[in-house]
Amino acid sequence: MKKIHLQPIDGNSTGYLGLIAILGAFVLGALGSTFYMEHNGHWVTGMDNQIVWGMPHVFAVFLIVAASGALNVASISSVFQKKIYKPLAPLSTLVALALLMGGLMILVLDLGRPDRLIVAMTYYNFKSIFAWNMILYNGFFVIVGIYAWFMLDRTMQKYSRYAGIAAFVWRLALTTGTGSIFGFLVARTGYDMAMMAPMFVIMSFSFGLAIFLLVLMASYNWTGRELGDAVVNRLRKLLGVFAMAVLYFVFVYHISNLYATEHHGFEAFMLLGENGGETYSNIFWVGQILIGSLIPIAMIYAPGVANCRKTLALACLLIVFGGLAQMYTIIIGGQAYPLDIFPGMQVLESTFNDGMVSQYSASLPEYLLGLGGFAVSLIVIALGVKVLGFLPESLADSVIDPHAKAE
Repeated sequence: MKKIHLQPIDGNSTGYLGLIAILGAFVLGALGSTFYMEHNGHWVTGMDNQIVWGMPHVFAVFLIVAASGALNVASISSVFQKKIYKPLAPLSTLVALALLMGGLMILVLDLGRPDRLIVAMTYYNFKSIFAWNMILYNGFFVIVGIYAWFMLDRTMQKYSRYAGIAAFVWRLALTTGTGSIFGFLVARTGYDMAMMAPMFVIMSFSFGLAIFLLVLMASYNWTGRELGDAVVNRLRKLLGVFAMAVLYFVFVYHISNLYATEHHGFEAFMLLGENGGETYSNIFWVGQILIGSLIPIAMIYAPGVANCRKTLALACLLIVFGGLAQMYTIIIGGQAYPLDIFPGMQVLESTFNDGMVSQYSASLPEYLLGLGGFAVSLIVIALGVKVLGFLPESLADSVIDPHAKAE
């Protein structure tokens, strides 16, 4: 491999400034939505006392999970010593930090009382998985930030591998903690499973790499820099493996639930649409499985499109869409299914929604807040590649891998 030079982009073109302006408009929409919801109360949203985590949480958890996966390329470079990925490692850290920042922004602004975040930062209940995640999120910023610094600073580069190993371990812990939020909620039939943690880890690999590929291809296409097939095709194959792994974990998750009698009702609700679950079943089969998994996998491995960037970009977009659909079925669908407060017992039911499927319809402010989180992440990435040298000057095949052959 020839010597790789990291070079900031100019960032003075009309297209770049227009992109920042459009993304800024989404951020303003998110801030306006936050003010509207905080001023009027959360009753103006689709959320209620049955479904307390709504569409903003779908976007937020997706971005947090994808942040861990976006660090994949840097981890492969440092932990597994794959030199071909080393030039991409700085960009990988930038995308990871930006996605986590966008996801946490949504969570903070959706609290209703963002100032209460100070309480969460100063008082810890170590029996709460939420308290653990506060430590994991803050630690991720620190460790990945140090990792990026060590890679960009020539005097510190000799320590970058050690920082990369620490970041790799921490990111696995972060995603495990995020998945455990749901796995530890034993009261919810759709959540109560230890497998949630590893499933979230493999989901992060797929979602994060899909976003990273989109950022990589867009950055080089819009700046006129050369991006060879050697790197792109390796990442394409890796994305296909991760997408199939997600599909496998989803299959095992539902098979495991079907094995346990106590989960049969939820599985009929989610897979067959029984007892008022038609909406969630449709989102699961069409959005998550078909559009978000089967079609992208077919597009990645289809003969004749090995070097087609447009096909790969579309597959990445479909994986992102499928990831949001998967988060929707997990978060919203898991809450919509009625609670079984006294399993195996006959109880007198009240008229307050006992045994009833909760109905949820997201409002416009919820969508604007979620999209604002995506916009914040993209603004951070755009400013990062302009101010600092996160992008290699060239990733042509002759530079990155002179022995690579076009596929």
